[in-house]
Amino acid sequence: MTKNVRVRFAPSPTGPLHIGGVRTALFNYLFAKKHGGDFVLRIEDTDQTRYVEGAEQYIIDSLNWCGIPFDEGPKKNEKFGPYRQSERKDLYKQYAEQLIESGNAYYAFDTSEQLDFHRKDHEAKGKTFIYNWHNREKGRLVNSLVLTQDETQAKIDTGEDYVIRFKMLDLKTENEDAVVLCEDKIRGAGIFRKNILDDKIIFKSDGMPTYHLANIVDDHLMKITHVIRGEEWFPSLPLHFELYKALGWEAPEFAHLPLILKPTGKGKLSKRDGDKLGFPVFPLQWEDPKTHDISRGYKEDGYFSESVVNFLAFLGWNPGTEQEIFSLDELIEGFDLNRVNKAGARFDPDKIKWFNHHYMQKQSNIEIAKAFKEQYDALNDIDVNYIELVVGLVKERATFISDLWDLSYYFFKAPKSYDEKASKKALKEGTKEILNTLKDIISNIDDFTTETLQTEIKGWITSNEIGFGKVMMPLRLALVGALQGPDVFDIMFMIGKPETVKRINAVIDIL
Repeated sequence: MTKNVRVRFAPSPTGPLHIGGVRTALFNYLFAKKHGGDFVLRIEDTDQTRYVEGAEQYIIDSLNWCGIPFDEGPKKNEKFGPYRQSERKDLYKQYAEQLIESGNAYYAFDTSEQLDFHRKDHEAKGKTFIYNWHNREKGRLVNSLVLTQDETQAKIDTGEDYVIRFKMLDLKTENEDAVVLCEDKIRGAGIFRKNILDDKIIFKSDGMPTYHLANIVDDHLMKITHVIRGEEWFPSLPLHFELYKALGWEAPEFAHLPLILKPTGKGKLSKRDGDKLGFPVFPLQWEDPKTHDISRGYKEDGYFSESVVNFLAFLGWNPGTEQEIFSLDELIEGFDLNRVNKAGARFDPDKIKWFNHHYMQKQSNIEIAKAFKEQYDALNDIDVNYIELVVGLVKERATFISDLWDLSYYFFKAPKSYDEKASKKALKEGTKEILNTLKDIISNIDDFTTETLQTEIKGWITSNEIGFGKVMMPLRLALVGALQGPDVFDIMFMIGKPETVKRINAVIDIL
């Protein structure tokens, strides 16, 4: 690409950032870095009634946790700032007025009651009310296309509420069959008939633009070259193309990402799906500032950020190979909008666990040990180096750090009870005698290493033609309290000779 690639992620601070929004940010980030470009964060807060305190910082924290920080944005490299639309308020009116002067837009003074009357009247006749070319100049609607210039100005001067609407189809310059040709890098060419599109509101008398105008103006002034966003904005594409054309600006290239679908059934993924099926839909935990309700986050639920990013990359994109595990650098190298699907991508909560299990194995034992120790007060007095050795023995069975305690508690304390089913299987007639002999053998081993323990005990079993199960099952039960865990010789080495003998004695005492 010859031009400097600039993309933007433009969320609204109306609450926690949905995981679908993170996917949009990720694809923008990957595309920008693939082409040596810039990833811009813009906060679209034109609707102040929906603004939620703390949401903007939550968005920034989420991007940082995912390892996809923005290059430009609020308080960071503000080349084209400000980056909050509420702080750019004075910029937009001039462009709305420019569109009016060029004949591409007009003032409309219809009240909400008047518009509601027209809607209901159309519904009663089996029709749909659309504010556009076919009715805007017939006299039933109140706008500057039917009012004189003096009448229009008088309404404005007296403070009457108004909006500015964009003229989608103008029969003075084009015919009724005119179309908008739109090119999308994922969906290909789109053809939209102008005569069925409405004249969208682009500006309101309170001085604030709607999303459509603000979006176009900001993208142009910030020199955005590629707009990568969710498919819910695809129906707005003809309007945005026409706005660029009317303002005399070159439009960026567009790519509309597929929906993220709920795990089962129809429709897009929602918070309700996560609550119902037991998984988060937000990257970080969120506390509602008004109700103080807590929504779960992937970070707090024990997911590694690399797992979340790797998983999200495959929601709508595929590399064209069998490879599934990608580092962020590998994702940047392999990412291509041509390999993004049109069809919706189904969210699979089991798949993200699969990714997390993989990244769990890639983490260093010492880092996991530190995190494990921080999470459990029972480990406060345990040397982290000992915990590191334990982690190395059990982490292959773990998906989350929170799994480790159930997998390893017996390395830190003796079992207080024994699994009933395991006891029936392991404790038979003759077990007491076997454990007494085994205890004596263990007590006499001076070189108390895994290798020596294995050699001595297996040698005794073989030479005396004792079934391995008759020895190993009650031994494991004594050490663990259940028939689970890593190699028993590793367990004995870790807990030491005195503790091993003590635990064997505890089982002997109940036989």
